Amino acid sequence: MIHSKLPNLGVTIFTKMSQLALETGAINLSQGFPDYDGPQALREAVVRHVMAGHNQYAPMAGLPALREQIAHKVTALYGRTVDAQNEITVTPGATQALFCAIQAIVREGDEVIVFDPCYDAYEPSVELAGGRCVHVPLTLPGFRIDWERLQAALSVRTRAIVLNTPHNPSGAIISHEELDQLASLIRDRDIYLISDEVYEHLVFDGRSHVSVLSHEELYARAFVVSSFGKTYHVTGWKTGYAIAPPALSTELRKVHQYVSFCSVTPLQWALADFMAAHPEHVTELPAFYQSKRDLFCDLMSSSRFDFTRTAGTYFQLADYSAIRDDLSDVEMVEWLTREHGVAAIPISVFYQQLPQGLRLVRFCFAKREETLRRAAEKLCAI
Repeated sequence: MIHSKLPNLGVTIFTKMSQLALETGAINLSQGFPDYDGPQALREAVVRHVMAGHNQYAPMAGLPALREQIAHKVTALYGRTVDAQNEITVTPGATQALFCAIQAIVREGDEVIVFDPCYDAYEPSVELAGGRCVHVPLTLPGFRIDWERLQAALSVRTRAIVLNTPHNPSGAIISHEELDQLASLIRDRDIYLISDEVYEHLVFDGRSHVSVLSHEELYARAFVVSSFGKTYHVTGWKTGYAIAPPALSTELRKVHQYVSFCSVTPLQWALADFMAAHPEHVTELPAFYQSKRDLFCDLMSSSRFDFTRTAGTYFQLADYSAIRDDLSDVEMVEWLTREHGVAAIPISVFYQQLPQGLRLVRFCFAKREETLRRAAEKLCAI
């Protein structure tokens, strides 16, 4: 008999909702991927490098040219000089970077603090490493860190804290002051930090992303993870990276080399070329996605959903209490998909224990204008 190491897990809600949308012909605003393609110059670069014969293994830590471009970006945006050789590791997707970071530092019996609602990949990675997650709920309605509850959750077994900013699913973003407060809280403790910053370039309304890379004290004990897929509209490329001080990068690479060894070579070449030729892409992203957020929210203003415009990511939470307060959020998204032709994600999947009375669903607005208009029309008709 097979004794599962993850007995409570099945297919993720993201896969289920995308499959249900496909089966019913619903508009898929559930899983977080665009329904448009990445930049043409980037896609052409892949073809060019494939045809040029760049099809064998890349270096384990990533193509040097790509790591140099990442280092340039980090200096330009966050004022930190990182060593491309010893502090940057390119991985097949940000989720693998998170997995490798967790496997590198978490031991049997260790505790890892996560903030609910949280991305569903964290906990399985911790469990596979022999640790357990301690869930600290963010405060409502603003999804901020509850510092008293965080301090109470710290123990001699706490090995790491996972941050996510901009935050999926709420879109909340962390401040410099909050990073300072976190630093003071863990200063005298042997605790690492894993900062999931895959939506780093999707911050709106004139705000700026505050990266752990910009915080000298925290970076010394941190893995900072980001995603090319999110940044360049190519989620199917599954290419991301982790930045960490040399000693931590060494430990992460020990895991990475036996999980995948390296990322896809021609994709790395293409990304390096595009980053060098088009550094403006990342600085233009906030306006690009804010226009989509504003379009979707404007279109939804006459609906019976209640919402506050998200501050970051490409997700919008919406309260459905005025529509069907008799349904759980899982029942609600199935009802929306089957009866009204729009798929969403229930927020309860991001919680260990959903706060009583919370009725929120998550819509993805990384879609073409016509897709958002059709979806909003259906949702406003409810």
